[in-house]
Amino acid sequence: MTSFERGSRAARRTLAPLLTAAVLSGCVVGPDYQKPFLAMPAAWSDQKSSKPARPPQLSQWWQRLRDPQLNSLVEEAVAGNLDVATAKAKIRQARASYRQSTGTLFPTADGSGSATRNKTAATTESGAASDAYGYYQAGFDASWELDLFGANRRGVEAARYGVDASEQELRSTLLTLVGDVASYYAQARGYQARIQLARRTAASQQQTAALTRTMLLAGSATAADVAKAQGQASATEADVPTLEASYAQAVHRLSVLTGRPPAALNERLKRGAPIPTPRLPLPSGIPADILLTRPDVRVAERQYAQYTAKVGQAEAARYPSVSLTGNIDTSAFKLGDLGKNSTIGWSFGPALSVPIFNAGQLKAAADVARAERDQYFIAYKASVLTALEDVENAIVALRQERIRNGKLAASVKSYGEAANLERTLFKSGEASLLDVLDAERSLYSAEDDLLQSRIAIATDYVALNKALGGGWDGTIDSARPEIVDAKAGPRLASAPATQ
Repeated sequence: MTSFERGSRAARRTLAPLLTAAVLSGCVVGPDYQKPFLAMPAAWSDQKSSKPARPPQLSQWWQRLRDPQLNSLVEEAVAGNLDVATAKAKIRQARASYRQSTGTLFPTADGSGSATRNKTAATTESGAASDAYGYYQAGFDASWELDLFGANRRGVEAARYGVDASEQELRSTLLTLVGDVASYYAQARGYQARIQLARRTAASQQQTAALTRTMLLAGSATAADVAKAQGQASATEADVPTLEASYAQAVHRLSVLTGRPPAALNERLKRGAPIPTPRLPLPSGIPADILLTRPDVRVAERQYAQYTAKVGQAEAARYPSVSLTGNIDTSAFKLGDLGKNSTIGWSFGPALSVPIFNAGQLKAAADVARAERDQYFIAYKASVLTALEDVENAIVALRQERIRNGKLAASVKSYGEAANLERTLFKSGEASLLDVLDAERSLYSAEDDLLQSRIAIATDYVALNKALGGGWDGTIDSARPEIVDAKAGPRLASAPATQ
C-alpha cells in the first residue's frame, strides 16, 4: 500500500465522523412552539348577533376627541417620555442579545503571540559563561461547536422571541402613555370648567346675599336670612381651592408625562378650553381582535414562546456535544524567522463531551424550564381574560355614563327653571329665602354632576380605546441610544472627575 493510499484512508477515517456530526447538527430536541388556541366569545355583550361588528378604529383614536392641544401633547409625550425611552433601550438590549446568541452558531478564532528574553549561565573550569537569546511564538486557535441537538439554535430562537416581546412592551408603554395623556388632559379641562362653574355660582349666590341684606334694611328679611345666604355663597367659594389643587395636579402629571418639569405646561394650559367630546359610537370589533391589537397580550404570547424554546435548551444539555478544535503555532529565536526558519506545529480534531452522571441535575433543569414555560402559558391566558374584562367594563361604563349624562342634562334644565322662578317669587315676596337657597344649591350640584359626567364620558372613551389596544401607531426610532459615547477605544486613563 502506497503512502498516498494510507493518507487517503486516514483522511476518510477522520472525515467520516465529521460528516456524520454535520448531518446530526440539523436536529433539535425539545418542544416546537405552536401558538395556542383559546376559545373566544363570538361578540361583546352589547353587540347584537344579527348585526356584523365593524373592526375597531384604533388608528389615531385621540384625534376623535377633536382637540388640537391634546394632539400636540400626545406627540410631545411620545417623543419625550422617560418610560418610552426605557422601553427603547430594552429593545436595543434584546436585539444585542439576539446578535450575541446568533454568534454561537459560528466558529470562533483567536490569535496569540508572545516574545520572551531568556538568559542561561554555566560555570566551567575556565570561568562563568552566559548566553542570552530571544524566543518568539505566534499562534492561531479555532473552535466550532456543532450544536448536534440544537441547544444553540434554541437559544437563538428564545432570543428572537425576546426581541419580539421587547417591541411589544414598547407598544404597551405607548398605549398606556397616550391613554394617560388623554385622560389627564380631559380631567384638567374638566377641573377648569368646574372652577368656572363654582365661581359663577358663588357670584350668583353673592347677589342673592346682597339682595337679602337690602330686604333686611327694608324689614322684609331677617339677619338669619342674610347669614344663610352668605354662608351658602362662602361654601360654594370654598370648593374653588380644592378644584384648583386638583387641576394643578393634573397639569403637573401631563408635564411629567411629556418629559418636562411639573410646572412646564402651566402657562400653556392656563387658558380654558372645552372638555373633549368624543365622536360616538365607537366600533369595538369582536373579542378575537384583542389577540392582535393588545400589546400586553402579545407580550405574554411572545414570552410563552421564548420559554418554550428554553425547554429545548435545557433538554439539549442532556445530550452529547461535539466541538471541532484546531490550532497552528510557529516559534523561532528571531522575530524575522517566524514566517520562514521557524518551528511550525498544528493540531485538528473533534472533541466529544458526554454527560454520564450528574445526580439528576440536568433532568431537574429541564423540569424547571418546563415549569417556567407553564407559568408563562398561564400568564398568557390570564392576560387574554384581563383584556376581555377590560373591554367589557369599558363598554358598560361608557354606555351607562351616556345614559346618565342625558338624565343629568334634563335635571340641570329643570333645576335651572326652578331657580329662576324661586328668585322671581322671592323678589316679589311670594317665596321664602330657604326655597331660593335650596333651588340654587340643587342647580349647582346638578350642573357640577353634569360636568363630571362629561369628564367621565371622555375618560371612559379613553379607557375603551386602551382596552381595545389603541396606542401610538407612528414610527418610533429605537436604534438611537440615549447616551452616545464619544471615546470608547483604547486610550490613556484620565483622572476621575471630582465634585
